[in-house]
Amino acid sequence: MKNLFDVIVVGGGHAGAEAAWAAARLGARVALVTMHRGAIARMSCNPAIGGVGKGQMVREIDALGGLMGLAIDRAGIQFRLLNRSKGPAVQSPRAQADRDGYPGAVQALLARASNIEIVEGSVEGINTKPDGDARAGLRVSGVTLADGRTLHADAVILTTGTFLRGLMHCGHEQRAGGRVGEAPAIGISAVLKGLGFELGRLKTGTPPRVHRDSVDYDRCEPQPGDENPAPFSFMTDRITQPQIQCWVTYTNERTHGFIRDNLHRAPMYSGQIASRGPRYCPSIEDKVVRFADKPRHLIFLEPEGRDDERVYCNGISTSLPKDVQDDFVRTVPGLERARIVQYGYAVEYDWVPTHQTKVTLETKLVSGLFLAGQINGTSGYEEAAGQGLIAGVNAAQRVAGADPLVLRRDQAYIGVMLDDLVTRPPSEPYRMFTSRAEYRLLLRSDNADVRLTPIGRSIGLVDDPRWNRFRQKMEALATIRSAIEGRSIDGVKTSRWIRRPETTESQLASFLQGRGLEPIAPEHLRQVLIDAKYEGYLQRQATQVKRFRRMESLRIPGDLNYGDMGDLRIEAREALTRIRPLTLGQASRISSLSPADVTVLWIRISRKRGHRTSSEPPRFTHQTS
Repeated sequence: MKNLFDVIVVGGGHAGAEAAWAAARLGARVALVTMHRGAIARMSCNPAIGGVGKGQMVREIDALGGLMGLAIDRAGIQFRLLNRSKGPAVQSPRAQADRDGYPGAVQALLARASNIEIVEGSVEGINTKPDGDARAGLRVSGVTLADGRTLHADAVILTTGTFLRGLMHCGHEQRAGGRVGEAPAIGISAVLKGLGFELGRLKTGTPPRVHRDSVDYDRCEPQPGDENPAPFSFMTDRITQPQIQCWVTYTNERTHGFIRDNLHRAPMYSGQIASRGPRYCPSIEDKVVRFADKPRHLIFLEPEGRDDERVYCNGISTSLPKDVQDDFVRTVPGLERARIVQYGYAVEYDWVPTHQTKVTLETKLVSGLFLAGQINGTSGYEEAAGQGLIAGVNAAQRVAGADPLVLRRDQAYIGVMLDDLVTRPPSEPYRMFTSRAEYRLLLRSDNADVRLTPIGRSIGLVDDPRWNRFRQKMEALATIRSAIEGRSIDGVKTSRWIRRPETTESQLASFLQGRGLEPIAPEHLRQVLIDAKYEGYLQRQATQVKRFRRMESLRIPGDLNYGDMGDLRIEAREALTRIRPLTLGQASRISSLSPADVTVLWIRISRKRGHRTSSEPPRFTHQTS
């Protein structure tokens, strides 16, 4: 019985930590298998959380009862709200983290869960047995470790990050590993292939780190944090720890000259690396080639900790040889005497193309086997954590015989990401942006709890303290709106006054205090103002959501044979057979399908169900790029 669990999580990165936490919160007995206990939630690349689109996703993870927001509020060393001068839909929180403090905070939170057992070891086998469901064929039954131990469970979640046959590149130098100083996971790739999975190869990279004492900060532009930093977690009242300074500098033509002269030694250009890297986070080699007209590129110098000697050079990810890195880094203002303490490198790794995965993150080939994080072709701590939480919930729900959690595109950025992965499997590492969401005005960072905390409560993720705090917030919002309703200021109805662009939070606070109300939390004032000022746009998006939900409600029968649908184009039949969308809405977002293909599919579904098709077909307006 010692090695018998409900859910086994393989990998202790950001996806694995959230998966273990979520499954345990739902009552599952969880084994979290990791090579090193102290490496759980390690920040392999930039020690930072959040960013455009990503910050909203962290708030969603927190609203559902996850770990990431709580951890960064403890370990953050600089907090900033990005896009502050733009509209609320694209304003995104970001925080620089202490490189050691963040994993420490996650590990401390995981230690609270009595039903998580951390198992040190390397998984070499995925155990299966015949499944009663003939369509799946196999179901997972546990894992085998390299030392011969077998762990048994009805659900297994793979969160292997960049470790699946990981290979690191620095110039012509190659080393096996998932990150500096850590061995790769070799056996799982062969096991997945043996189970019938198609594997691909992706690449990511990281920049050099320089010693903090070797930087001439007077030659750089200071970048301070926010004066009143906003927490990520809805459970954090305020950030009390002091913030540190970051800096900005730029590359120049001398920098670009060194890089151009040595492109033949760059693995991406010499042919040593053939896999695809992230288009939205290119290496400095790519920037110099693709944007040859740009005289300079931005570099953020970000300390990796309050007392850490390393400074992260954000913006110059590279796999050029060490001697070239030494040369080009020292052409940058402020880095003329820089001493590199960790050279940049690229890492190639295996992934599982996501046409083989359901939106629940359970695989189609093996029942009870879930995938989360970079194994699904995503890039970033936040994307991994969001997937980990959903995979953890759905693994626990499956074991318990309960319905899975599926978030829609109009409910969460997490839902946008998972739908994108399933309908449009990425050919390069997927990164979240606000531009990916059609309903981004609804999916703001300030209202993540309004959207998702009731959902988290309904499935058991949200505990009593979080739920009580959420109810208090909702009562506060209702009180503010009630105080505004039916009143006037200088002859102008408050319902019109609050919608004026020039009306500020402080003016609203003064009005409320004049009505005898206690001081109101700034975040509550801000949310009421946003909802009032953007009321027309929100109503328009609500109408679009109704149309979207109509599409999502049209479920596609699981036994539909697309190969027999001769009125569909061959490309459409192949895509539908490969992806097998669950709903007509999901089908409409498959890039290979035209609106005509989706109309044909709609007619076929209606006929199969015995429905008449004389009414107007759904409007296919939600395909995204």
